[in-house]
Order: sequence, then structure tokens, then C-alpha cells
Amino acid sequence: MRRKFPEIYKNIYSHIIAKLQNDLSNRLTYHNIDHTLDVLKQVQKIADREGIDKDENIFLLKVAALYHDVGFIFLYTGHEEKGCELARKELPAFGLTMKQIEKVCAMIMATKIPQSPQNKLGKIICDADLDYLGRNDFESISNNLYKELVDFGFIKNHHDWMQKQISFFESHHYFTKSSKQIRQPKKAEQLVKLKSYLIT
Repeated sequence: MRRKFPEIYKNIYSHIIAKLQNDLSNRLTYHNIDHTLDVLKQVQKIADREGIDKDENIFLLKVAALYHDVGFIFLYTGHEEKGCELARKELPAFGLTMKQIEKVCAMIMATKIPQSPQNKLGKIICDADLDYLGRNDFESISNNLYKELVDFGFIKNHHDWMQKQISFFESHHYFTKSSKQIRQPKKAEQLVKLKSYLIT
């Protein structure tokens, strides 16, 4: 199967991207295809920085990234479980073993807030999922999440959002050594800014 990973991945990628494009609600201004593609990009970057070089592990990381938010097609709360359900249903047809599928599902479930990775691969996808917290494009991505949460009734107003963001920032931490080094400093700056908004 080693030689088949690129071919299998290509088929899974095409399948999931089409599903997300066709079935995700336009109300999802944050949990949309752009987010999935960003997480996919970041898992590969972090895996490289963390020295993950086994083809199978990189393959499974990318598959988990593609499936980690596909559950939003069906429901908001509990989307991780739904994503795992879909992965277990679909991935055997692509040639994945049950052991591989359970690794994918473990990574998907690790991203559920509060994040709970149990191994190195789980830590990588968790850090990829919230990589934007320590990036320069944080504000624009955060605004997209704000719009989504207001639309779905999870927050009431901007003040409520600022308080929730500060609380989330203070409870969140990166898991991998590279994300701690690369993203944590900028994330700390973002937190100072968020707190200043409540004062002004």
C-alpha cells in the first residue's frame, strides 16, 4: 500500500473537497472549505517541522485534516463525531484498514474543544486547527468566526465575543515544540490586543 498513498490521497481529496463545496452551508463563514484547506496546509508544515517522515503518518494526517470538519455538513455541535462516522463509512472503499481509520478518527476527536491529543499526530492536527491564533491573518479569520457564531446564536454581540476570545486564548496552548516556538509569541500579542479592546 505504501506506493499507493499518493493515489489514494488524491481520490480522497477530490471526494471530500467536492462534498464540502456542494454541501456546506453558506452560513459557515469560518468552518468552510478555506478552513479545511488551511488546516491541511498547516498539518503538512508542522509535520515537517516535527520530523514526521513516515509516509503513512503523513497520509493519515492529511486524511484527518480533510475529514476533521466535514461533520458540519450535518450538524454544528457534535460535528467531530459525525465526521468520524462518515470516515468509518467512506474510507474502507478507498482501501484504508480499520486500524488506519481509527487513527484518523482519533485525530479528528482530538480537535474537539477542549483539545485532547493523545499522541504526536493528534498534537499536530490540533495545532494546525488553531494555527491562525498566532498568525498575522488572525483578525480577518477571527471576524469570520464571529459572524458565524452570531448567526448560529452562540454569542450575542461583539463585547460577548471579546470576552469569550480572551477566555479561550487563556485556556488554549499549543502542543508541538515548533508551534510553541513559531506561533505562541504572536498569539501572546493577540491576547494583549484583545484585552485592550475591552478597556477602550
